Amino acid sequence: MPFFPLYWDNTFILIIIGMAISGFASMYVQSTYRKFGEVNSKNGLTASEVCRKILDVGHLEDVRLEGIRGNLTDHYNAQENVLRLSDTTRNSKSVAAIGVAAHEAGHALQDRDDYGPLRLRAALVPVTNFGQTAAFPILFAGIIFGGGDSFLINIGILLFSLTLLFQLVTLPVEFNASNRAIQVLETQGLLSREEIPQARKVLNAAALTYVAAALASFLSIMRLVLIFGGGGRGRN
Repeated sequence: MPFFPLYWDNTFILIIIGMAISGFASMYVQSTYRKFGEVNSKNGLTASEVCRKILDVGHLEDVRLEGIRGNLTDHYNAQENVLRLSDTTRNSKSVAAIGVAAHEAGHALQDRDDYGPLRLRAALVPVTNFGQTAAFPILFAGIIFGGGDSFLINIGILLFSLTLLFQLVTLPVEFNASNRAIQVLETQGLLSREEIPQARKVLNAAALTYVAAALASFLSIMRLVLIFGGGGRGRN
């Protein structure tokens, strides 16, 4: 009887491929950020100052700008109406830091405009959290009590697939926030013509991590389907 995820067979190559893709994306974004983190913007503004300007230009003066510990832990919290910039971002004058800060401001602009995918992603959070918590216990119950041919297994795979759904909805949210960031950085003259492509490279590299996560989840689902599908049911 297979014991997922420790069960080893030919389908485990899918997990290895997913890990390799995620690892490459992580290394790429880190190397890209380091590269342009050494390039200071000509405007002399810190990422925090640029972020505040973007929010004010977008009539979001009520959004609080705060600091948070960590490296690239920057995020916008719609519920608290606060945008937090990490230690490595907020006081930096680098093109990379300014790009990251502008991206988070892009999420605030999405919230202001009631951007549909952002609302959908927020609605999926509790459903996805439940799926992540319940998927494997239900899957294991199906293996133990159903002999690998159980309705519970299908439910477990379906719940596990909610993570992929969430990640797919996240993609347009992240790409749109980056596009908004680049547009406002350019139109407001917050980065020079030479610096805009550099900031875009940083944001594109960051976006690849979301693509990689979605691909890794898809491959994991494919493995489950192969193990418990027609060719995998009833293995001992």
